[in-house]
Amino acid sequence: MKKLIFITGCIILVCANFASGQNKQPKEHRSENEKCFQCHGGSKYFYFNPDLGREIKEKMNPDRVIQRDAFYNSNHKGFRCTDCHSPDYDSFPHPVTLRFEPKYVCLDCHGGDEQYAKFNFEKIDTEFAESVHSSRHSEDFSCWMCHNPHTYKISARKETVVKKIIANDNAICLNCHANTDNYQMLTDKVNPDIISKHEWLPNQKLHFGSVRCLECHGKFQKDILVAHNIRPKEEAVKNCVECHSQNSLLLESLYRYEVKEKVSRFGFFNARILNEYYLIGANRNYFLNITSFVLFILVIFFIIIHLGLRIYKKSI
Repeated sequence: MKKLIFITGCIILVCANFASGQNKQPKEHRSENEKCFQCHGGSKYFYFNPDLGREIKEKMNPDRVIQRDAFYNSNHKGFRCTDCHSPDYDSFPHPVTLRFEPKYVCLDCHGGDEQYAKFNFEKIDTEFAESVHSSRHSEDFSCWMCHNPHTYKISARKETVVKKIIANDNAICLNCHANTDNYQMLTDKVNPDIISKHEWLPNQKLHFGSVRCLECHGKFQKDILVAHNIRPKEEAVKNCVECHSQNSLLLESLYRYEVKEKVSRFGFFNARILNEYYLIGANRNYFLNITSFVLFILVIFFIIIHLGLRIYKKSI
Protein backbone atom coordinates (compact mmCIF):
# COMPACT_ATOMS: atom_id res chain seq x y z
CA MET A 1 0.00 0.00 0.00
CA LYS A 2 2.81 2.38 0.92
CA LYS A 3 4.55 1.65 -2.38
CA LEU A 4 1.35 2.26 -4.34
CA ILE A 5 0.84 5.63 -2.65
CA PHE A 6 4.46 6.57 -3.38
CA ILE A 7 4.19 5.64 -7.08
CA THR A 8 0.91 7.53 -7.49
CA GLY A 9 2.31 10.59 -5.74
CA CYS A 10 5.45 10.60 -7.89
CA ILE A 11 3.48 10.31 -11.11
CA ILE A 12 1.28 13.24 -10.11
CA LEU A 13 4.31 15.32 -9.15
CA VAL A 14 6.27 14.54 -12.32
CA CYS A 15 3.27 15.26 -14.55
CA ALA A 16 2.65 18.50 -12.68
CA ASN A 17 6.21 19.57 -13.41
CA PHE A 18 5.70 18.92 -17.13
CA ALA A 19 2.35 20.66 -17.21
CA SER A 20 3.79 23.77 -15.58
CA GLY A 21 6.26 24.05 -18.44
CA GLN A 22 9.35 23.91 -16.25
CA ASN A 23 12.43 23.76 -18.44
CA LYS A 24 14.97 25.22 -16.05
CA GLN A 25 16.45 23.64 -13.00
CA PRO A 26 15.57 25.68 -9.88
CA LYS A 27 18.56 26.38 -7.64
CA GLU A 28 16.99 24.50 -4.74
CA HIS A 29 16.64 21.45 -7.02
CA ARG A 30 20.29 21.65 -7.97
CA SER A 31 21.40 21.67 -4.36
CA GLU A 32 19.09 18.76 -3.60
CA ASN A 33 20.30 16.79 -6.63
CA GLU A 34 23.89 17.42 -5.66
CA LYS A 35 23.41 15.00 -2.77
CA CYS A 36 22.98 12.30 -5.42
CA PHE A 37 25.66 13.63 -7.76
CA GLN A 38 28.26 13.51 -4.99
CA CYS A 39 28.34 9.77 -5.60
CA HIS A 40 26.63 9.24 -8.96
CA GLY A 41 28.31 12.18 -10.71
CA GLY A 42 31.73 10.54 -11.02
CA SER A 43 33.64 7.30 -11.38
CA LYS A 44 34.43 7.11 -7.63
CA TYR A 45 32.50 7.75 -4.46
CA PHE A 46 33.29 8.11 -0.76
CA TYR A 47 31.49 7.02 2.38
CA PHE A 48 32.31 6.71 6.05
CA ASN A 49 32.51 3.19 7.45
CA PRO A 50 31.69 3.36 11.17
CA ASP A 51 33.01 -0.15 11.78
CA LEU A 52 36.44 0.77 10.43
CA GLY A 53 36.23 4.34 11.70
CA ARG A 54 37.46 5.84 8.44
CA GLU A 55 36.37 7.06 5.01
CA ILE A 56 36.29 4.51 2.20
CA LYS A 57 36.74 5.24 -1.54
CA GLU A 58 35.27 2.86 -4.10
CA LYS A 59 34.60 2.72 -7.83
CA MET A 60 31.10 3.58 -8.98
CA ASN A 61 29.33 1.12 -11.26
CA PRO A 62 29.56 2.78 -14.72
CA ASP A 63 25.86 2.06 -15.28
CA ARG A 64 25.07 4.20 -12.24
CA VAL A 65 27.15 7.23 -13.27
CA ILE A 66 25.13 10.28 -14.38
CA GLN A 67 27.07 13.20 -15.81
CA ARG A 68 25.86 16.54 -14.43
CA ASP A 69 26.31 18.44 -17.70
CA ALA A 70 24.44 15.80 -19.68
CA PHE A 71 21.56 15.80 -17.20
CA TYR A 72 21.25 19.59 -17.04
CA ASN A 73 21.19 19.73 -20.85
CA SER A 74 18.57 17.01 -21.14
CA ASN A 75 14.82 17.37 -21.56
CA HIS A 76 14.34 16.27 -17.96
CA LYS A 77 16.69 18.84 -16.46
CA GLY A 78 13.87 20.50 -14.48
CA PHE A 79 13.41 17.57 -12.12
CA ARG A 80 14.73 16.54 -8.79
CA CYS A 81 16.11 13.02 -8.58
CA THR A 82 13.37 12.21 -6.07
CA ASP A 83 10.67 13.23 -8.54
CA CYS A 84 11.26 9.89 -10.23
CA HIS A 85 13.11 7.95 -7.53
CA SER A 86 12.06 7.15 -3.98
CA PRO A 87 12.96 9.72 -1.27
CA ASP A 88 14.35 6.72 0.63
CA TYR A 89 17.47 7.06 -1.51
CA ASP A 90 18.44 9.90 0.84
CA SER A 91 19.78 7.30 3.24
CA PHE A 92 23.07 5.44 2.72
CA PRO A 93 23.62 2.58 2.28
CA HIS A 94 20.50 2.55 0.11
CA PRO A 95 17.85 0.04 1.22
CA VAL A 96 18.16 -3.14 -0.89
CA THR A 97 14.40 -3.18 -1.54
CA LEU A 98 14.75 -0.01 -3.66
CA ARG A 99 16.27 -2.15 -6.41
CA PHE A 100 12.74 -3.43 -7.00
CA GLU A 101 11.36 0.09 -7.41
CA PRO A 102 9.19 0.25 -10.56
CA LYS A 103 10.41 2.52 -13.34
CA TYR A 104 8.22 4.96 -15.21
CA VAL A 105 7.69 4.84 -18.95
CA CYS A 106 6.98 7.80 -21.22
CA LEU A 107 3.19 7.59 -21.02
CA ASP A 108 3.23 7.74 -17.22
CA CYS A 109 3.92 11.45 -17.61
CA HIS A 110 3.27 12.29 -21.25
CA GLY A 111 0.08 10.31 -21.79
CA GLY A 112 -3.11 12.36 -22.12
CA ASP A 113 -1.25 15.66 -21.69
CA GLU A 114 -2.54 18.29 -24.13
CA GLN A 115 0.70 20.25 -23.85
CA TYR A 116 2.54 17.36 -25.51
CA ALA A 117 -0.25 16.21 -27.81
CA LYS A 118 1.69 17.33 -30.90
CA PHE A 119 4.29 14.65 -30.18
CA ASN A 120 1.68 11.87 -30.41
CA PHE A 121 3.08 9.86 -27.50
CA GLU A 122 0.05 7.57 -27.46
CA LYS A 123 0.56 6.67 -31.13
CA ILE A 124 4.27 6.20 -30.53
CA ASP A 125 3.41 3.77 -27.75
CA THR A 126 1.08 1.87 -30.09
CA GLU A 127 3.74 1.75 -32.79
CA PHE A 128 6.35 0.58 -30.31
CA ALA A 129 4.04 -2.20 -29.09
CA GLU A 130 3.95 -3.53 -32.68
CA SER A 131 7.72 -3.36 -33.12
CA VAL A 132 10.04 -6.35 -33.09
CA HIS A 133 11.60 -4.98 -29.89
CA SER A 134 8.37 -5.05 -27.94
CA SER A 135 6.78 -8.16 -29.47
CA ARG A 136 9.86 -10.32 -28.88
CA HIS A 137 10.97 -8.95 -25.53
CA SER A 138 7.67 -7.95 -23.91
CA GLU A 139 7.94 -5.70 -20.86
CA ASP A 140 11.68 -6.24 -20.60
CA PHE A 141 12.09 -3.77 -23.45
CA SER A 142 10.93 -0.38 -22.19
CA CYS A 143 11.41 3.19 -23.45
CA TRP A 144 14.61 3.43 -21.43
CA MET A 145 16.34 0.68 -23.37
CA CYS A 146 16.88 3.28 -26.09
CA HIS A 147 16.28 6.61 -24.33
CA ASN A 148 18.28 7.25 -21.18
CA PRO A 149 15.93 9.33 -19.00
CA HIS A 150 18.87 11.11 -17.35
CA THR A 151 20.44 12.33 -20.58
CA TYR A 152 17.68 12.19 -23.20
CA LYS A 153 17.63 15.25 -25.43
CA ILE A 154 15.41 15.43 -28.47
CA SER A 155 17.35 16.00 -31.68
CA ALA A 156 15.08 15.37 -34.67
CA ARG A 157 13.04 18.54 -34.11
CA LYS A 158 15.75 20.68 -32.53
CA GLU A 159 18.92 19.83 -34.43
CA THR A 160 19.53 21.74 -37.66
CA VAL A 161 22.39 19.58 -38.97
CA VAL A 162 21.05 16.37 -40.48
CA LYS A 163 24.39 14.59 -40.02
CA LYS A 164 24.10 15.10 -36.26
CA ILE A 165 20.57 13.67 -36.25
CA ILE A 166 21.86 10.63 -38.11
CA ALA A 167 24.78 10.15 -35.70
CA ASN A 168 22.54 10.60 -32.65
CA ASP A 169 19.84 8.17 -33.78
CA ASN A 170 22.29 5.55 -35.03
CA ALA A 171 24.18 5.70 -31.74
CA ILE A 172 20.97 4.62 -29.99
CA CYS A 173 20.77 1.50 -32.16
CA LEU A 174 24.48 0.75 -31.88
CA ASN A 175 24.30 0.99 -28.10
CA CYS A 176 22.90 -2.55 -28.23
CA HIS A 177 23.64 -3.86 -31.70
CA ALA A 178 27.35 -3.01 -31.46
CA ASN A 179 27.67 -3.75 -27.73
CA THR A 180 27.48 -7.41 -26.76
CA ASP A 181 27.08 -6.70 -23.04
CA ASN A 182 23.99 -4.54 -23.62
CA TYR A 183 22.62 -6.83 -26.32
CA GLN A 184 22.69 -9.85 -24.03
CA MET A 185 20.74 -8.07 -21.33
CA LEU A 186 17.71 -9.10 -23.41
CA THR A 187 18.81 -12.28 -25.15
CA ASP A 188 21.42 -14.99 -24.97
CA LYS A 189 21.78 -15.02 -28.75
CA VAL A 190 25.07 -14.02 -30.33
CA ASN A 191 25.11 -10.37 -31.33
CA PRO A 192 25.27 -10.41 -35.16
CA ASP A 193 28.11 -8.53 -36.81
CA ILE A 194 26.63 -5.41 -38.41
CA ILE A 195 29.29 -5.09 -41.09
CA SER A 196 28.91 -8.65 -42.38
CA LYS A 197 25.11 -8.51 -42.17
CA HIS A 198 25.15 -5.43 -44.40
CA GLU A 199 27.82 -6.62 -46.83
CA TRP A 200 25.24 -6.52 -49.63
CA LEU A 201 25.01 -2.73 -49.22
CA PRO A 202 27.20 -0.81 -51.72
CA ASN A 203 29.60 1.67 -50.13
CA GLN A 204 28.72 0.81 -46.54
CA LYS A 205 30.65 3.68 -44.97
CA LEU A 206 28.80 6.30 -47.01
CA HIS A 207 25.40 4.77 -46.27
CA PHE A 208 26.05 4.38 -42.54
CA GLY A 209 27.05 8.03 -42.29
CA SER A 210 24.25 9.39 -44.48
CA VAL A 211 21.11 7.54 -43.36
CA ARG A 212 19.74 6.21 -40.11
CA CYS A 213 19.14 2.56 -39.32
CA LEU A 214 15.48 3.58 -39.00
CA GLU A 215 15.20 4.42 -42.70
CA CYS A 216 15.53 0.77 -43.68
CA HIS A 217 14.36 -0.98 -40.52
CA GLY A 218 11.45 1.22 -39.40
CA LYS A 219 7.86 1.60 -40.53
CA PHE A 220 6.98 5.30 -40.76
CA GLN A 221 3.69 6.99 -39.98
CA LYS A 222 2.93 10.48 -41.28
CA ASP A 223 2.02 11.90 -37.88
CA ILE A 224 5.04 10.41 -36.07
CA LEU A 225 8.35 12.11 -36.81
CA VAL A 226 10.60 9.23 -35.72
CA ALA A 227 9.62 5.63 -36.45
CA HIS A 228 9.18 3.44 -33.37
CA ASN A 229 7.79 0.41 -35.19
CA ILE A 230 11.01 -1.46 -35.91
CA ARG A 231 10.35 -4.34 -38.28
CA PRO A 232 12.01 -7.80 -38.36
CA LYS A 233 15.18 -8.06 -40.42
CA GLU A 234 13.28 -9.98 -43.10
CA GLU A 235 11.20 -6.86 -43.76
CA ALA A 236 14.14 -4.43 -44.01
CA VAL A 237 14.34 -2.26 -47.13
CA LYS A 238 16.83 -3.69 -49.62
CA ASN A 239 15.49 -2.20 -52.82
CA CYS A 240 17.73 0.69 -53.90
CA VAL A 241 14.85 2.37 -55.71
CA GLU A 242 13.06 2.89 -52.37
CA CYS A 243 15.54 5.69 -51.69
CA HIS A 244 17.18 6.41 -55.03
CA SER A 245 14.09 7.69 -56.83
CA GLN A 246 12.15 10.91 -57.07
CA ASN A 247 9.67 9.54 -54.51
CA SER A 248 12.45 8.67 -52.07
CA LEU A 249 11.31 7.32 -48.70
CA LEU A 250 14.00 9.57 -47.17
CA LEU A 251 11.78 12.55 -47.97
CA GLU A 252 9.12 10.91 -45.78
CA SER A 253 11.49 10.04 -42.96
CA LEU A 254 14.90 11.65 -42.48
CA TYR A 255 14.29 14.88 -44.42
CA ARG A 256 10.57 15.22 -43.78
CA TYR A 257 10.83 17.78 -40.98
CA GLU A 258 13.53 19.77 -42.75
CA VAL A 259 11.53 19.94 -45.99
CA LYS A 260 8.34 21.01 -44.17
CA GLU A 261 10.20 23.73 -42.29
CA LYS A 262 11.79 25.13 -45.44
CA VAL A 263 8.56 24.97 -47.43
CA SER A 264 6.79 27.01 -44.76
CA ARG A 265 9.62 29.56 -44.69
CA PHE A 266 10.66 29.84 -48.33
CA GLY A 267 7.88 28.29 -50.40
CA PHE A 268 7.95 24.98 -52.25
CA PHE A 269 10.18 25.94 -55.20
CA ASN A 270 12.81 27.69 -53.08
CA ALA A 271 12.75 24.91 -50.51
CA ARG A 272 13.58 22.33 -53.17
CA ILE A 273 16.52 24.45 -54.34
CA LEU A 274 17.76 25.26 -50.84
CA ASN A 275 17.83 21.67 -49.61
CA GLU A 276 21.37 20.84 -48.51
CA TYR A 277 21.14 17.11 -49.14
CA TYR A 278 21.79 15.34 -52.41
CA LEU A 279 20.58 11.85 -53.21
CA ILE A 280 21.41 10.23 -56.53
CA GLY A 281 18.21 9.53 -58.43
CA ALA A 282 16.01 11.62 -56.16
CA ASN A 283 17.12 15.18 -56.82
CA ARG A 284 15.45 15.67 -60.16
CA ASN A 285 13.57 18.71 -61.33
CA TYR A 286 10.48 18.21 -63.48
CA PHE A 287 11.01 21.43 -65.49
CA LEU A 288 14.67 20.61 -66.16
CA ASN A 289 13.63 17.17 -67.35
CA ILE A 290 11.16 18.70 -69.83
CA THR A 291 13.69 21.30 -70.96
CA SER A 292 16.34 18.63 -71.50
CA PHE A 293 13.90 16.51 -73.50
CA VAL A 294 12.90 19.48 -75.70
CA LEU A 295 16.56 20.40 -76.33
CA PHE A 296 17.32 16.79 -77.22
CA ILE A 297 14.47 16.73 -79.77
CA LEU A 298 15.62 20.04 -81.23
CA VAL A 299 19.20 18.77 -81.60
CA ILE A 300 17.97 15.63 -83.39
CA PHE A 301 15.74 17.82 -85.59
CA PHE A 302 18.61 20.13 -86.61
CA ILE A 303 20.88 17.15 -87.28
CA ILE A 304 18.25 15.68 -89.60
CA ILE A 305 17.77 19.04 -91.35
CA HIS A 306 21.54 19.49 -91.69
CA LEU A 307 21.97 15.96 -93.06
CA GLY A 308 19.10 16.48 -95.46
CA LEU A 309 20.58 19.72 -96.81
CA ARG A 310 24.00 18.12 -97.37
CA ILE A 311 22.42 15.23 -99.27
CA TYR A 312 20.35 17.68 -101.29
CA LYS A 313 23.43 19.80 -102.23
CA LYS A 314 25.38 16.73 -103.32
CA SER A 315 22.53 15.59 -105.53
CA ILE A 316 22.40 18.89 -107.43
